Amino acid sequence: MAPYNHGDALILNVDDSDGARYAKSRILTRAGFNVIEASNGGDALVRARNDRPALILLDVKLPDINGLEVCRRLKGNPETNTILVLQTSASFIGTADKIRALDGGADNYLVEPIEPDELIANVNALLRLGRVERELREVDRRKDEFLATLAHELRNPLGPIRTALALLRKLDPVVPAMQENARATIGRHTDHLVRLVDDLLDVSRISQGKISLQWERVSLASFVKSAIETSSHIVEERGHALEVALPQEELWVHGDPVRLSQIVANLLLNAAKFTAPGGAIGISAERCGDQVRIRLADNGIGIAAGSIEAIFGLFEQSGHVPDRVQDGLGIGLSLVRNLVELHGGQVTVQSPGVGLGSTFEIMFPLDLSAAPPAVVQEAQPASISKRILVVDDNVDAADTLAELLELDGHDLRTAYTGAQAVERTIEFRPEIVFLDIGLPDISGYEVAGKLRQLPIAQDFVLIALTGYGQEHDRRAALDAGFNDHFAKPVDFGKLATLGLHVGR
Repeated sequence: MAPYNHGDALILNVDDSDGARYAKSRILTRAGFNVIEASNGGDALVRARNDRPALILLDVKLPDINGLEVCRRLKGNPETNTILVLQTSASFIGTADKIRALDGGADNYLVEPIEPDELIANVNALLRLGRVERELREVDRRKDEFLATLAHELRNPLGPIRTALALLRKLDPVVPAMQENARATIGRHTDHLVRLVDDLLDVSRISQGKISLQWERVSLASFVKSAIETSSHIVEERGHALEVALPQEELWVHGDPVRLSQIVANLLLNAAKFTAPGGAIGISAERCGDQVRIRLADNGIGIAAGSIEAIFGLFEQSGHVPDRVQDGLGIGLSLVRNLVELHGGQVTVQSPGVGLGSTFEIMFPLDLSAAPPAVVQEAQPASISKRILVVDDNVDAADTLAELLELDGHDLRTAYTGAQAVERTIEFRPEIVFLDIGLPDISGYEVAGKLRQLPIAQDFVLIALTGYGQEHDRRAALDAGFNDHFAKPVDFGKLATLGLHVGR
């Protein structure tokens, strides 16, 4: 029987019986496969790592390591976990043996003696499965690349927009109400676009298990109030009445304060968007034994009974009326569920039906350890004039940031290529260098390497300011010699960590 268009797929045949191994290798070779062999578990693991076969035909009874254990090790190793494993045995032939093998990661299990046609049919079926899995992994890889590129391309114009707005407010802080309303509108919608970009990347990171949480003891009141502040603009814009009822006692949870705030803010934004103007939204919290329940209720459009289970799905907008689809990407609630579960909690939703509002409930485990001592906030030091070089091939981004920093009394220079960055650094001897990664002549990483080789390399702080904002981008920047990594559009609060206090 000819293989299903798998060409010269490489198969590793593992069996301690010379006769059985020879027979299976001959069947596979005649079917057009390339076959390599191993007679024990240790050799099988080595050959799997070195030769990367498409499939391993793995006998259970081996002289050194049990074949079930070999399979577990293969599937537990990132280098070999995508290799298909067809487990075989002439001794372990019961249903329980097959279940153990499949639970251990085997892709299929055959009992010997095996008919040649049956063996080839199973190998072909698994190779088809492997091909589909590879295609899906490639789709995922391209999706992640697309999201990263999309984020970069969106962040590039958002940077100068946010900086130009701050510049306008610096230049003319007191303006008529109509003009200030226009500025506030630009600011709100810029922030909204930034959140959408971040949400897209968060979904990708969570799906790959790459999101990292900054764990600490967090006060319930602090992250709920932060969420209310984040979402207050849309609540006010749509004229909703927001009622907040938090417990008198101070409650603490263990988690990432930014992500905890994001959870509540996403639910508030969702309620505000899908509740008719002038609606009512309530957020409350109460202690339930060793847990805290956060409840968010609205009198909005509600959710159809058939959509309750799907509402937390990615890109899902079940129950939302068609003319409201443009209000989001359908990823906010998916993020809420994933982030809640990462914090060891649960989120549920109830709705009497369409047009009758919704109630979301989150349960978090309480942190019952002793409260940390109060931290006395020190006053921020006054901004001291610094020599700053801004390097970006986006002229608007470089110039607006430079002009904004100049208004605070700093001495600024700009550069738009990597070569100019090196020249300006030698001539100007800056104290801080903001350096874009995607430059037209050489990459920002290469520029960083050149700057760190200069005699004045220890005299300046090097900051990557880039549209690539994922964790691996930050690590790459630090490895290349940067002191820190700021994602575009620049967060003016992060500039304050450098002694640069900009904005209004």
